[in-house]
Amino acid sequence: MTRIPEGQRFSDPGNDAMIMAAWERFLDGTRRPTDSLRSLVDGSWQRCQQHNVDPDKRSAPPPVEASTLAAMKQNHSELLEVSAPIMANARDFLAETGTVMALADTSCTILTMEGDDPTLGVAENIHLLPGAAWSERLCGTNAIGTALAVGEPVQIHSAEHYCAGIKRWTCSATVIRHPHDGEIIGVVDVSGLSESYSRQSLALVVTTASRIESKVAMREMERRYQLLDASLPRWSGGTDGLVLFDRRGFPVKANEIAQAAMSALGADLDLAAPRRIPSLAVGERGEPMQDSGLPAWVRKEWLEPVIGKNGARLGTLLVLPLPRLGCTVAGESARALSREPGKAQDMPAGFSTVITRDPGLRDAVRKADQLARSKVPVLLLGETGAGKEEFAQGLHRASPFRDGPYVALNCGGLSRELLASELFGYVDGAFTGARRGGLVGKIEAANGGTLFLDEIGEMPLDLQPHLLRVLEQSEIYRLGENVPRKVNFRLVAATNRDLRKEVADGRFRMDFYYRVAVTSIRIPPLRDRKGDVRALAEHFVERFSKQHELGPRRLDDDVITRLDAYAWPGNVRELRNVIESMLLMSDDETVGLDALPPELLGAASASEPLFSAVAGTVPSGALQVNSMAEGEAELIRRAIAATHGNLTRAARELAIAKSTLYQKVKLYGLECDIFRVRAS
Repeated sequence: MTRIPEGQRFSDPGNDAMIMAAWERFLDGTRRPTDSLRSLVDGSWQRCQQHNVDPDKRSAPPPVEASTLAAMKQNHSELLEVSAPIMANARDFLAETGTVMALADTSCTILTMEGDDPTLGVAENIHLLPGAAWSERLCGTNAIGTALAVGEPVQIHSAEHYCAGIKRWTCSATVIRHPHDGEIIGVVDVSGLSESYSRQSLALVVTTASRIESKVAMREMERRYQLLDASLPRWSGGTDGLVLFDRRGFPVKANEIAQAAMSALGADLDLAAPRRIPSLAVGERGEPMQDSGLPAWVRKEWLEPVIGKNGARLGTLLVLPLPRLGCTVAGESARALSREPGKAQDMPAGFSTVITRDPGLRDAVRKADQLARSKVPVLLLGETGAGKEEFAQGLHRASPFRDGPYVALNCGGLSRELLASELFGYVDGAFTGARRGGLVGKIEAANGGTLFLDEIGEMPLDLQPHLLRVLEQSEIYRLGENVPRKVNFRLVAATNRDLRKEVADGRFRMDFYYRVAVTSIRIPPLRDRKGDVRALAEHFVERFSKQHELGPRRLDDDVITRLDAYAWPGNVRELRNVIESMLLMSDDETVGLDALPPELLGAASASEPLFSAVAGTVPSGALQVNSMAEGEAELIRRAIAATHGNLTRAARELAIAKSTLYQKVKLYGLECDIFRVRAS
């Protein structure tokens, strides 16, 4: 794409005579540099000459037949639909201005036109009308064709046109880009006879293109919501890798099993910087855009169409069946627990991914498996990163709801209004900004399956009775709705707070607590699970060595000793991040002590502080606390110290939202700790 300097974008009608002379010299081969000819126009003329465009041409080629134009419009129905009200406005505000507005596709073929009626009639003389193609190769320098050639807003006036028959006209145009990836999807143009020249016409087309792009973005976002809703039943914590593609072939969502599986398959799909797979794109009517061209790592039988409620195809689901791939990739996330080879056979089926040597964690798994067979709510207690969601998924897999969806929602870091809409959904027009067609809430989406509410202690007090009513009556009301909807799901909640203390302090409703915590399971932190650090470290070394194509790697025995000595305030998530960082920072096959992060270099025993804190900020010795709230406050204090008061990094280390960290800092009165650490 050619970047046009700001001063080069506008024509100067006062230079017509000099530009005409320059054009004649250009054609007879005696061209000389002239300050009156813009580099934009000069470059276009050269392209026209290379394409052997006839400079004496009087008009564009005749328009295509009506049936062909109708088919072209059908292929660009979305562009025409979103631009229809804008083009209708053009009919009014361009009346009596001597100008017309045209919308063209990426082949420069005009799809529709509106504007001044007399000018529309005159435009037919040069075939400036629907169905006619105005590319540079066919019509020489012109705003539509040149804008598409350079990908920038352009203005072409009078003599600047390459073909003689068009030099009576002035035109401004710019490309319309898809807001998600910048792909050009059309061109908008304003044209009139030369006397209608105005610098403002370029601003008009840029504004018009921006309005069309905004409408495309809104429609695309709506389609993605529909796509996610339609595919929701498949995201139920199974053993397959899932990658969801939108109708244009872009990956929208993937579970971690899929990411690991794609790494094992040698896939070049980077979900952090998603690229389009054209062979997975579908047309306006849901038809495949290409019949071939799948990447080598994708098999056709792994593809499933995602169909919306109206029967239209919304996208494609790629299902990577790990057993058929011969892949032994573990599906743990940042919150996952240990997977130790050879130990899975003695664990309950639903919890086969939870492998540990620790008797305390094994006892928690046994209890969870026993509770899974009932339908009562379960409350999971444990520190951040200890594996609460892994337990929630295990409860789902081992429960009577295993064939239903598994839906998770983190209650922390969301405003009251957003959390309410996420939980209960809303109907069309429930409030200003509500999505057209309404929204299915997480409770309704979990119907027939399991709803996992993480950080339930963060739920606003006034929302708790609404959820309590759902649990007691098995029905919900979407926001703005008067008719109840029946729901049947299993609730699993999790928190790192002491909810009994929260009840005593008036921050959590007692009736809601007893409804949520019918049964509870406490998950021990990693520092209390003897032997698990070594097993996890070895597993993550193997996983990330393959994922990052680092070759064989192992940890030095001294490194293992330091890892065992560290208290792991961030639990498995922190260990995973440390191992990945060490592998990426070391070039040796054996990873030594020099790769350890600073907070681990100073660890000599498991009783040392959780972080290498600033002197005086954290007392030495073991973490002695009398309640979960006190322990949480101490953990946050040490995270602040370890990150030197950088709350963004501290929130990331604690795996909580920054807004949640701010709330907790205020709740526990830790502002002075932040100032002290930063000052030192």
